[in-house]
Amino acid sequence: MSGRNGFFQIVIKQDGTYLKLYDAEQGGEAVFYEEISNYLMDRKIYEYDKIAISRALTGLQGVVEVKITSVPVFAIDEIVKVTISEDRMYAVARFYPPSNNGHIMMKDEIVAMMVKAGVKYGLDENNIMDFLKERRYCTNYILAKATPAQQGRDAEITYHFNTDLTLKPKRNDDGSVDFHQLDMICHCNKDQLLASLTPIDQGKPGIDVCGVVIRPNKVNNRVLRHGNKIYLSEDGLRMYSSVDGHVSLVDSRVFVSDTFEVHADVDASTGDIEYEGNVVVKGNVITGFSVRAKGDIEVNGVVEGAYIEAGGQIVLKRGMQGMNKGILKANGNIITKFIENAEVIAGGYVSTESILHSKVSAKGDIVVGGKRGFVTGGEIRSGTMISVKTAGSQMGTTTLLEVGIDPRVLEEFRELEKRIATMLADKERLGQALILFRKKLASGIQMSEEKLEYLKQVTQNNIMLETQIKDARRRYEELKIEVDNNSSGSIKISDIVFPGTKLVISNVIHFIRDETHHSKFVRDRADIKVLPLM
Repeated sequence: MSGRNGFFQIVIKQDGTYLKLYDAEQGGEAVFYEEISNYLMDRKIYEYDKIAISRALTGLQGVVEVKITSVPVFAIDEIVKVTISEDRMYAVARFYPPSNNGHIMMKDEIVAMMVKAGVKYGLDENNIMDFLKERRYCTNYILAKATPAQQGRDAEITYHFNTDLTLKPKRNDDGSVDFHQLDMICHCNKDQLLASLTPIDQGKPGIDVCGVVIRPNKVNNRVLRHGNKIYLSEDGLRMYSSVDGHVSLVDSRVFVSDTFEVHADVDASTGDIEYEGNVVVKGNVITGFSVRAKGDIEVNGVVEGAYIEAGGQIVLKRGMQGMNKGILKANGNIITKFIENAEVIAGGYVSTESILHSKVSAKGDIVVGGKRGFVTGGEIRSGTMISVKTAGSQMGTTTLLEVGIDPRVLEEFRELEKRIATMLADKERLGQALILFRKKLASGIQMSEEKLEYLKQVTQNNIMLETQIKDARRRYEELKIEVDNNSSGSIKISDIVFPGTKLVISNVIHFIRDETHHSKFVRDRADIKVLPLM
């Protein structure tokens, strides 16, 4: 244990009251004037020689006695000052010595003072005995400790199959895509373990020094969620497949299914297709029909002006001739030979050999490669990177390439701009109507019950609209920060980009005025820098 702290003691004599100051031992803390002052005030000693105390503390060595007042005070007993920490995890006691003829404290008195200070739990009797043995004054003793809560653990699910289906297709030496080796479907066998659950641990409550229960942090429970053709163990902690097939994870739910195959075209003979698992179409998907699947969709033929939506990935082995009405939408990746006059939305990446007059957006990369590798016309948006061989055309076809912001975030941002403008215009109209009504009421014009009810409705609509505008503006500002502060993303042109092409990287715009070859475009603060493509 380190040397004793410095401390002080009241000494009462016939000619007045004195303060005896004891210097700190090696490693101990010095006594400070502020602590002496607080002690004297607590003892109702207000008039004393402050200068004399200050001088005595300056350069204090050994023991010094200084007269602080000519008035003798009554004998002062040994006292303890108890402080409970803000988090109530411990209580600190600090003792002060008695004056001559003063009473010293016993264990029971110390305990009583702790209780009086609010300590109801965790009393440390060993530390009390340590003080009684040595009586170190102006020294902190931790005389009570809380029992902290034992924190629990969230339930955890471990999936025993590949949930990250982000494998990109193999490219041949000529740059074309080999659709025969995609290997993007996760197969499973009957009785195969698919997932296991580590149960929730709720933890154990604690108690603070004031006797209040300390609750452990809230933990999150999870269960094994699944579709058909799956069974659980008796304890519900393990999940198995009941069939040979394929497994996928969609919105935290495991699905196992036999693949649904359409052996010809999706047309009037089949109607629209909607399936819980994966769908394979051997033929074409004809204009006006749709294919929806919770898993992956694979089409061997051509997709015309149809609607294709997948919870997983979309693979078109030929491509899409959308006729300005076709839509591809996937939570995962989209891989297709070509995209013409269509709208494409991917939660992953997009891989194709050409894009013509289409609107394509992807959270991940958009790669237009292969033998052709061109983008002509339309709007291409990626959250990360766009890579093409040729962008635009010699005819100056208007073409937009935009990267750096998740297209879904950007779409929400732009929709909010329009919505806020519309709501402000509506609010202006409602405000004018309210002003007109109020003028009529102020002038004493009697209004029918129907008009008064209408006035009430307009007022309520105005209040509701104000709330909606406030919420929309708050969300708009959140998105604006995300949009303005995003400086990532790049555009790679391996061959040529023609005039008429507009490049946007995180809201910074760059127009192509002259043909540019073999270049990479990146954002540099408020500008777009053109770098040679390595």
